[in-house]
Amino acid sequence: MASKQLRWGILGVAKINDRLLPAFGDSENNSLVGIASRSADRAKEAARLAGIPRSFGSYEEMLADPEIEAVYVPLPNHLHDEWTRRAADAGKHVLCEKPLTPDATLAKSLASYCRDRNVCLMDGFMWPHHPRTAMLRQMLDAGRVGDVRRVDATFTFQLSREGSNIRWQADAGGGSLLDVGCYTVFGIRWAMAAEPVRVFATASYWNGVDSSLTAILWFQEGRVATMDCGFDLPLRQSLSITGTEGAIRIPQMWLPDEESAFEVYDREGACELIACPCRSQIVCMLDDFADAVQNGRNPLPGADESARTLRVMDAIAQSAREERPVELMPE
Repeated sequence: MASKQLRWGILGVAKINDRLLPAFGDSENNSLVGIASRSADRAKEAARLAGIPRSFGSYEEMLADPEIEAVYVPLPNHLHDEWTRRAADAGKHVLCEKPLTPDATLAKSLASYCRDRNVCLMDGFMWPHHPRTAMLRQMLDAGRVGDVRRVDATFTFQLSREGSNIRWQADAGGGSLLDVGCYTVFGIRWAMAAEPVRVFATASYWNGVDSSLTAILWFQEGRVATMDCGFDLPLRQSLSITGTEGAIRIPQMWLPDEESAFEVYDREGACELIACPCRSQIVCMLDDFADAVQNGRNPLPGADESARTLRVMDAIAQSAREERPVELMPE
């Protein structure tokens, strides 16, 4: 039986850990008790710098420890499937860095694998757990903007091509679509509350991965969405939702500031600015996951949702490579 605080370990000493480390300290429902590396010295140093009680000189050693109840997997994309399965085999619940896997087929299989072993699995999207997201959902469901007809999503930032960043490595599951395009595709599906029926994409490539990508997604009844992602432009991270009665614009959708403000427009263009303060969407994510584990429910959003997003991303990637529209058949 889980304790009041869910006891965590981190598989790896990746720099991305810096985002989550403060959140563990701010969460009342979670406790970070260990960190692992393939190097015992690196694990010890990471534990020392972050004030983590224990270090492990291998991933296997951590997974074998009965004190660890859940693990965060921040490894490169191509290693998510392997180490999530190994964690599930050890009875550990898993918060896996997004994307869950590099493609939908693997994600579906992984979701089933963890379900069969009775462990919770969720990927590390933070924005679904922010209270603003629930507020937006209520507004959309209540018809605040009428029938949603168009959604536009973007997430770009500038990534240096110097060094050996794994985002530029094809064999590690690199590329902007997998790295930040997953936010835009998930966000579009969430706002539309539906699946696209056709996509068309164009991309620029460097070192075998997409450095930027733009796509159009068509939905039934003539609804349409656009998205762009990339490593070549300044930071942009917005979501715009337009309906028959108005529009909502969220300028900092994926990485909100403390105010988490968004704009609501009526049919005449009059704007209402609404704020939704939140201590940390990462803390919210960790707390939601702990609640799912400790109450024996599926985490939301679950791994099946991740597979559906990756299904659309697979079609977008195919469209960009083949320079043609791609149809998505009903599941």
